[in-house]
Amino acid sequence: MLKRLLEHYLFLSRWLLAPFFIMLTLGLFALMVNAGRHLVGILLSIGANTEDRIILELLGLIDLTLTGALVMIVTISVYENFVSGVPATRREGWPDWMGGIDFTQLKLKLLSTIVAISAIKLLEVFMDVPKFNEQEMNYYIAIHMTFAISTFVFAFSDRVTISGQIEKKTTEEAPRQSDDA
Repeated sequence: MLKRLLEHYLFLSRWLLAPFFIMLTLGLFALMVNAGRHLVGILLSIGANTEDRIILELLGLIDLTLTGALVMIVTISVYENFVSGVPATRREGWPDWMGGIDFTQLKLKLLSTIVAISAIKLLEVFMDVPKFNEQEMNYYIAIHMTFAISTFVFAFSDRVTISGQIEKKTTEEAPRQSDDA
C-alpha cells in the first residue's frame, strides 16, 4: 500500500512542471515584445543604415525567432513526454512532429536549434569584424564549434545505439523464426 501511495504521489507530481510551462510561454511573450522593438528599430532606421547594418539587425531578429522556436519545442515536447501525452487524433494546425517526438529527438532538435542560433551569432560577428578583437572572435568560433561537434557526436552516438538495438532485436528474432520453420 505504501508503494502504491508513493507511486501515485510521484505520478501526480509531474503536474508540478505546469508552472514552468506557463513561465516559458510568458518568457516567449517577453521575447516577442523584444523582437517587436527590434523590428521597429529596423524600420525606423531605413535609409540611415547601410545594407550590412540592416542585415545584422535582421540576423538579430532571426536569432530571436529561433530562440522562440526553441522555447516552443521545449515546452510542447517536455509536456508531451513527461506530463501528459498528446492524443493520437491530431487537431487541425498541429505540427507533424507533435505526438511523435521522443526525448532523444527532442535533444537533437534542441541541439540543432542551438547550433543554428550559434551560427547566426557567428555570422553577425563576421559581418562586424572591426567591432571584435581576435580573442573574442576565437571565442565565438570555439563556442560554435563546440556546439556543432557536440550535436554531431550526440547524433552519431544515438544512431549507433539505435542500430545496435535493431541488430540485437534482429538476432533475437532470427532463432525464433528458424524454430517456427
